[in-house]
Amino acid sequence: MSPVHAACALLFAAPLLVLGVPPIWTQPEQVHLSYGGMPGTMVVTWTTFNETKSKVEYSLLGARLFEMSAIGHATLFVDSGTEKRKMFIHRVTLRGLKPAASYVYHCGSEEGWSNVFFFTALNDSTTSSPRFAFYGDLGNENPQSLARLQKETQLGMYDVILHIGDFAYDMHEDNARIGDEFMRQIESIAAYVPYMTCPGNHEATYNFSNYRNRFSMPGQTESLWYSWNLGSAHIISISTEVYFYLDFGQDLLFKQYDWLEKDLEEANKPENRAVRPWIITMGHRPMYCSDDDQDDCTKFESYVRLGRNDTKPPAPGLEDLFYRYGVDVELWAHEHTYERLWPVYGDKVFNGSREQPYVNPKAPVHIITGSAGCREKTDKFNPNPKEWSAFRSTDYGYSRMQVVNGTHLYLEQVSDDQNGKVIDSIWVVKEKHGFSAWV
Repeated sequence: MSPVHAACALLFAAPLLVLGVPPIWTQPEQVHLSYGGMPGTMVVTWTTFNETKSKVEYSLLGARLFEMSAIGHATLFVDSGTEKRKMFIHRVTLRGLKPAASYVYHCGSEEGWSNVFFFTALNDSTTSSPRFAFYGDLGNENPQSLARLQKETQLGMYDVILHIGDFAYDMHEDNARIGDEFMRQIESIAAYVPYMTCPGNHEATYNFSNYRNRFSMPGQTESLWYSWNLGSAHIISISTEVYFYLDFGQDLLFKQYDWLEKDLEEANKPENRAVRPWIITMGHRPMYCSDDDQDDCTKFESYVRLGRNDTKPPAPGLEDLFYRYGVDVELWAHEHTYERLWPVYGDKVFNGSREQPYVNPKAPVHIITGSAGCREKTDKFNPNPKEWSAFRSTDYGYSRMQVVNGTHLYLEQVSDDQNGKVIDSIWVVKEKHGFSAWV
């Protein structure tokens, strides 16, 4: 072979040789924040596909850039799909943050850094008035509300995002690549404000492994249940899925219930309820709903509400527990609709008064907000709802909440179909909190 022909042969073979070398994945991606559970903390979580060190460099806005740093650790997550894809989940906790101060940060290592992001540290004062966006059932396909949420977050409209179960549809699919892409999609929200979560039924595959590994909520329960404080509110996140996936461990149902009872008892101590009078819960599957789909919440014998009698011992439901400890507002998703209920307990309405039903209500207020947008589209309603159904919409959208002070809490629903129009709003006003508020 002549030298010219040999050179040409090598040239044509070069792409084949290059294709045989796997890429190196040390670049941080899927960056998201969560509250660490203690005042002055923020947890930064991200993913790489090769092992690297875990570092966050940060500074106060306006100060010398990246003059502070914190070191964390990475854990190996092996997805249970056929490819057994590996990824490294990095977690770094920032401590000593100044309340309500703005910071800039990036994360990674000397092998690659993320983009520069910013966040405002949560205000630990019990007199602050935190602002939330909350929703469930947001997917990688048809994420109708995502662009509006991205813009509003970056405009500084929210202090916290609450995602009430069902992510990506589904995170495990395509050997967890759908989960990767979804986490990239929400980075433009979750890298700027704490993105607080609870599990839904769409996370159940492989025993919720994608959910348990990708998120970093407070406590030691792999983000399944936990509580935290902000402003004048004590916020509790639960897994309703323990009532449905008994194959993953019936003991989880009872462990969560015992933890929940102790947490509510602590929150109701007079010295705690005096400074954080609002108790707000979030869980994926509602106790009540008027959708036409035969879900658990459409049934009087709802597992979440009344418990299960087919376990040994019988598993208690949550309605009596929440009522006994004076839970004020209960946030749900799962139904791909929006529904606001009148104050309800035991399938009966307990309005504060005919003229002002949410002023000193005699039972908890329920909001169902699962229409953020996913491939399953929106659901249909039963044309004959029960008397506890106050307002319903099948528009795509999401909800907002502001805990204004110890007596006033504001809720509203945004329709993405109607270009961001607020289609429903209420003020919940309570001069008393706790069980005594019901009687």
